[in-house]
Amino acid sequence: MAVRTPLASADVRACLEAIGRDPSGVVLDPVFAGTVNTSYLATLASSERIFLRLYEQQDLDGARHEASMLQRLASSGVPTPCPLARADGGFVTTVKGKALVAFPFLEGATPKQREVTPSRARATGAALARLHLAVDGMPAPDGRFGRDALLLLASRFRAHASCSVRELHPFFDHELRRTDGDTARDPSLPAGLIHGDLFRDNVLFRGEELVALLDFESAHAGTFAFDLAVVFLSWCYGGAFEWPLARALVAGYEDVRPLEQREWDGFFAEARFGCLRFATTRIADDTIRVGKLYRRFLARLTALDALGPKGLASRLGR
Repeated sequence: MAVRTPLASADVRACLEAIGRDPSGVVLDPVFAGTVNTSYLATLASSERIFLRLYEQQDLDGARHEASMLQRLASSGVPTPCPLARADGGFVTTVKGKALVAFPFLEGATPKQREVTPSRARATGAALARLHLAVDGMPAPDGRFGRDALLLLASRFRAHASCSVRELHPFFDHELRRTDGDTARDPSLPAGLIHGDLFRDNVLFRGEELVALLDFESAHAGTFAFDLAVVFLSWCYGGAFEWPLARALVAGYEDVRPLEQREWDGFFAEARFGCLRFATTRIADDTIRVGKLYRRFLARLTALDALGPKGLASRLGR
């Protein structure tokens, strides 16, 4: 998984020298996490460890933009690793035609679902709120998975190899086009740069302490309520919604940035769209190969619809 482009010590020498490290005797170990980029842990002769990310999809300009964004977020108090700057002030070294960026290695672990506690959920909510406060005025690229893009992806399901996916095409087409009643998203909700993909594997903990928010590659312009809804969907659902975790998540968020009433009013629609977004892209990306099952998001959607907006607000303590 996460090693699409094999790297040797000679490949990373220029990067290490540019950030002021001696590359002599460096030991590279592949990091088998994630599904998009190539990742290595570099252990130097001094015992310092550095995390190296080779961008497999973003071009050089995209990687430069993300590294600059992370530097700005880290300097604003958002718990995310700040990329290590080169002597020339940049962050990107070109290796095999791709962007390589170095980060300080942080000790910690990403929690499994059974390891999510109310205190961890609360800390994650607070960190997300700090992110939303820090991005005021920060440039935000358009997202890749708006309704029209998802409709295009879903249209391809008609010719999918799986019969069960082909049969789902009318459902996705109908649900993505719905703009009636409580399913209608409010485009005027507070918005800005959002993480967009803050699943459990993108948050690092050391015990109960949140160490870092990771992987901002999907960061884009969006509503803050949608960003919170993504965390709610991904952190607070096992075989069903786990409401103590959900209430802790929202409480942690509101400790830092209280939600406006219109955000509460729109949260149900944002959560529904999150279910459709991730179910659609999981089919399109064939993530079943790594255990990411699209049907689990359809199950979340069914559970949300059974609650309705008022039921959801009530379960979240509103």
